[in-house]
Amino acid sequence: MKLLFLLFLGAISVCNAQNFIIDNLKQAPVNGGLQMEEYWVWGSSVIKGEDDKYHMYASRWPKMLPFHPGWMVASEIVHAVSDTPEGPYKFKDVALGARGAQYWDGKSCHNPKIVKYKDTYIMYYMGSTHPFEEVTKENVANFNLKSKWCIAGRWGKRVGMATSKSPNGPWKRLDSPILEVKPNSYYSYLTSNPSPLIKEDGSVILLFKGRSYKKDAITHSDMAIGVATAKSFDSHYTVVGDKPLFSMEHFGEIEDPHLWSDATGFHMIAKDQRGLLTGGHGDGVLAHSEDGINWVVDKNPKAYTKTVKWDNGKTIKQGQLERPFVLVENKEPTHIFFATMDGSGGFANGTKTWNMVIPLK
Repeated sequence: MKLLFLLFLGAISVCNAQNFIIDNLKQAPVNGGLQMEEYWVWGSSVIKGEDDKYHMYASRWPKMLPFHPGWMVASEIVHAVSDTPEGPYKFKDVALGARGAQYWDGKSCHNPKIVKYKDTYIMYYMGSTHPFEEVTKENVANFNLKSKWCIAGRWGKRVGMATSKSPNGPWKRLDSPILEVKPNSYYSYLTSNPSPLIKEDGSVILLFKGRSYKKDAITHSDMAIGVATAKSFDSHYTVVGDKPLFSMEHFGEIEDPHLWSDATGFHMIAKDQRGLLTGGHGDGVLAHSEDGINWVVDKNPKAYTKTVKWDNGKTIKQGQLERPFVLVENKEPTHIFFATMDGSGGFANGTKTWNMVIPLK
C-alpha cells in the first residue's frame, strides 16, 4: 500500500513538472470541428459511439440575435457526427430544443457535457426559461442583458440531465433540474456549466458554476465553482460543503471547468477568468485532485492561450477561446476542443463562432 501511495505521488509530481496540455498541442485543423453559417455555435462535448463514429453535442442559436446574451433565451443543443475526432462534424439533428415556457429548460438548453455509464448515455446541461413572447427581428432592438427576457433567463439557469440508450437519441428529459439553488449560499442565484465524471462504481462527481445574490438582492456575485456528488447518475445530487472550490476569495475566479480522470487521479481544465492563476486573462488553467473534492492548482498551470497554430501555417490570436473539453481515449487525453470566435476580443466584436479541435501529441 505504501509503495502504491509513493507511485501515486510520483505520478502527480511528474504531472506538475510537465504540462501535458500546452506542451503537447499540435496544429489545429482549419476544417476541423463544427461550423454552421446561420448560427452562433459554442461549447462542444464529444464521445465515441458503438458505431465507431464520434458524436459531438454543441450549443447553437440564431445569428439574428446578438451572440451575448442570445444564448440565454434561444440556445438549443445539436448533435453532429464525424468519422474522426478532428472532424469536420456534420449536423445530424437537434438533441434538446425548446419545449415550452412551463418547463424549467423550456426556452434554452446550453453547455452540454456527454458521458456514458454502462448502456446509458447521460447529457448534463444548463437549462432556462421565461414567460414572455419570443425575441424576433421586430423586437430584437429591445433585447439586451437588462431586458425582461434576460433577467428571467439568467435568473432561471439550472443544471439538468437527459438520458438515452443511443448517441442518436431520443433523449429523455427530466421535469426538474438536478441541481437547484440554495438560499444564503454561493449558488443562491443560479447553477450552471456542469462538468460530470462517473467513477467505476457508478457514483458521480459534478463540478458546477454558481452565483449568489448580493446584499441588494438585485445584482449577482462573481462566479464560483462548486462540487456535487451522487451515488448514481439518476439519484439525488448533494453539494459538498458550504464553500466553493474556486472563487475570487479562493485561488481565483475560473469558468467552464472540464473534469476527467486517468491513472494519476482527477484533472480539471478551466478558463482563468481574470488571469490570477496563469498570468493571462482568459488562458487555460490546470488543477488536479486525488478525490475530485479537494483540488490543487498544478505547479505549471497554464494549459493554453488564445494564440492558435493552424495547419495552414497561420498563427492567430483568437478573439475568444473558451469551453475547453478534453477527449480521453484508452485513459489518455487525445484531443482538446474549444468554442472560439474571430475578431479582436470580446463577444460584441466577433462575426463568426465555431467549435474547433486541437490534437494532442
